[in-house]
Amino acid sequence: MHIAIIGAGMGGLTAACLLADQGHKITIFDQFNTPKPVGSGLVIQPVGQDVLREVGALETTLGYGNRVTHMLGLEAQNGRRVLDVTYDLVDPNAYGLAIHRSALFDALWQAMEKRTGIEVVTSADVTSVRQDPESIEVFTAHGDIFGPFDLCIDSSGAGSPLSPIKANPLGYGAIWGTVDWPEDTELPKNHLSQRYLGASHMIGALPIGSFAGETGFKAAVFWSLPRDAYTAWRENGIDAWKSEATSLWPALTPFLDQITDPDQMTMARYSHGTLNRPYNNRLVHIGDAAHRASPQLGQGANMALLDAQALSRALATRTVARALPAYARARRLHTRIYQAMSWGFTPMYQSDSRLLPLLRDRALFPVSQIPPVPRILTSLVCGTMVPPIGRL
Repeated sequence: MHIAIIGAGMGGLTAACLLADQGHKITIFDQFNTPKPVGSGLVIQPVGQDVLREVGALETTLGYGNRVTHMLGLEAQNGRRVLDVTYDLVDPNAYGLAIHRSALFDALWQAMEKRTGIEVVTSADVTSVRQDPESIEVFTAHGDIFGPFDLCIDSSGAGSPLSPIKANPLGYGAIWGTVDWPEDTELPKNHLSQRYLGASHMIGALPIGSFAGETGFKAAVFWSLPRDAYTAWRENGIDAWKSEATSLWPALTPFLDQITDPDQMTMARYSHGTLNRPYNNRLVHIGDAAHRASPQLGQGANMALLDAQALSRALATRTVARALPAYARARRLHTRIYQAMSWGFTPMYQSDSRLLPLLRDRALFPVSQIPPVPRILTSLVCGTMVPPIGRL
């Protein structure tokens, strides 16, 4: 088949590699002029690592990223643990691969370039499609028409113009930035470390290794912020924020000392929603175009990778008409459970509630340390709480 993929993100590049391996001709559309990812740090969980291994990109990502074996969050005022997840409870060899988004993009781009039959169309701002029972065409903002194609995969993210998803905005987002890992820090390089003040303040440091074009070991730092508070944060000045953050967590001082301009921090806003039917005739949605949630469980990029893998497996043995419903069924249980868990956990860590953090600290966390709950939480973070792809 001739397949169009809208968006050269994690899901789009993965789908391109897997489908090119099946002999399909692939055309990727993206609005960038030259390949350029955006964002900061993320964690590829064991289920996502399996997809990268299949694509042939895992070795490169391991060379860039950093293995995280522990997620630890403490209440800032009293030092009480409120989050404690250890990867080896499920598998002694399990870890989260912390990595800068640009490094993951570069690894997938390299894997894509090793394939034949893939064309990339740049400066292509896709706005709509037109389809009939046998084919689908792609339209751009410049008035260009491409096609016809046998299938169009929408991997254009949360801002997809093609997805009918109706997502509810979440009250809190976060500002993210990338800094050098300080030599004099007490924070361990194998931990995702976080501090909380109730649920209204969250600050974290993620050791993400290195990435193309940069030297030295890096960290992604993040600070929870109400979705409509970014302008006020900038107006208050960078020094006021750094003073507040380091008073909550003095150990982060050598990280934040490197931030001298508000433009070093990027605001990320989140929403929550899922398409019950992520396809329509010859158009299919994957990743954030199909389902959106907060990053609280660290599953966003992993979900896109799994969607691409499930779709490619469905297309390997079925016609388009049968493959798209099969893909949706195969991902339904995993997606819905993780969406529900994200919806339930997020307000306990990012909200204006005073009751929920008390419930988190005094009830839920103590229960989370009673066997077998720690193993269940670890499998939840690893992405293996239920099979990531159902029967095909």
